Amino acid sequence: MSKKKAFALRVSEDMLKAIEKWAADEFRSTNGRIEWMLMKCLKEAKREPKKKQE
Repeated sequence: MSKKKAFALRVSEDMLKAIEKWAADEFRSTNGRIEWMLMKCLKEAKREPKKKQE
């Protein structure tokens, strides 16, 4: 599993509430939902991170 880096993210209160509800509806953490959303956007833009070879 890749190493994770913490950072502060500022979003509007309404946006955070919407993401928290979406996450709860699918029994996911808010952080997990945000990571999924970001990866989906990266893939759609064909900019997903390259996989490291083992």
